[in-house]
Amino acid sequence: MKTANGHEIIQLFESWSPKFFALEGDPIGLQVGQLNRQIQNVLVTLDVTLQVVQEAIDHNCQLILAHHPPIYRPLKNLRTDTPTGNIVELCIKHDIAVYAAHTNLDVAPGGVNDLLAEALELQKISILDETYAESVMKLAIFVPTTHSEVLRHQLALAGAGQIGNYDSCSFSSLGTGRFQPLDGSNPAIGQLNTLEQVEEEKVEVVFESSKKSKILKAMYEYHPYEEVAFDIWELDSKTNNQGIGRIGLLEQPLSLDEFAEKVKEQLKVPFVRIVGDATKSIRKVAVLGGDGNKYIQTAKRAGADVLVTGDLYFHVAQEAQLLGLSVIDPGHHVESVMKSGVSVKMNNLCEEKKYSCRFISSSISTEPFRVK
Repeated sequence: MKTANGHEIIQLFESWSPKFFALEGDPIGLQVGQLNRQIQNVLVTLDVTLQVVQEAIDHNCQLILAHHPPIYRPLKNLRTDTPTGNIVELCIKHDIAVYAAHTNLDVAPGGVNDLLAEALELQKISILDETYAESVMKLAIFVPTTHSEVLRHQLALAGAGQIGNYDSCSFSSLGTGRFQPLDGSNPAIGQLNTLEQVEEEKVEVVFESSKKSKILKAMYEYHPYEEVAFDIWELDSKTNNQGIGRIGLLEQPLSLDEFAEKVKEQLKVPFVRIVGDATKSIRKVAVLGGDGNKYIQTAKRAGADVLVTGDLYFHVAQEAQLLGLSVIDPGHHVESVMKSGVSVKMNNLCEEKKYSCRFISSSISTEPFRVK
């Protein structure tokens, strides 16, 4: 087993919850400390409080992975007699780095909203509101037929040719390549100052734009020519569509009040706030962790019978009533489902990579409210 450093651990985390999934302006990423050190234990938490930092100290953690950024707005100063300053001071004194994954973890497949949808036992789950789609690019390479099979294989390993549930997709056409090596060149095929004709294959593959540098690196490494002839362009199509929130179906319809009880039980909350007729039949459910006030219209347009979300405003609740959309508000803290979800996911990934790093779910409740 290898002891990985912080950069390797975060790179592994971002392999499924990348920064580019985050909504614009979201203060994600490393917020305190450094990643250039070995990481043995990571504490996964919803929020970073003094109690959570102490828990990280007790577990000998070198990194805290939080959903809510402890530094959400730019600081004008860093006074250690303020709550935020005190937290940062304690982390620095104990050499604990803090990394925040906020809306990128909301959007990521297997992230917060998928975990909530699965906890509510929804079926046929899909994205509620698309926020990210990646452009598709196409690469056409001219390569000697003697090297085409190796090149196609290496391009596929780099991620080229993935279309839906298929990989290693490519198209080839045969032709003749002509070139004349000049003085100063070092041709793999042919002689200096002699016009050459080579049987070549035109290999065409498509790929996600984020993989461009990796694929070009493979192309240069495994192409035999000193000067590679290729074309590359962006297509008018998108892939890797991702988004905020989820929508799905209950196995059997429930009344609104019956479903509210299910929400309480499955999300482990003592109470929920409800908007709508208690007897209304609920089958199609939208769910959005955190503050979902901006998504009332989106849920309605998606055909949801109810939206499960937190921090519901008074006038937004009235708007939902007028739209005929029921709402169940279990509070913001239900996002704490990410603690166990992320820990399980990352421990599995570390095991696959043979990293001797342990992800620990925080046992501290950061729910600020209590009911009487």
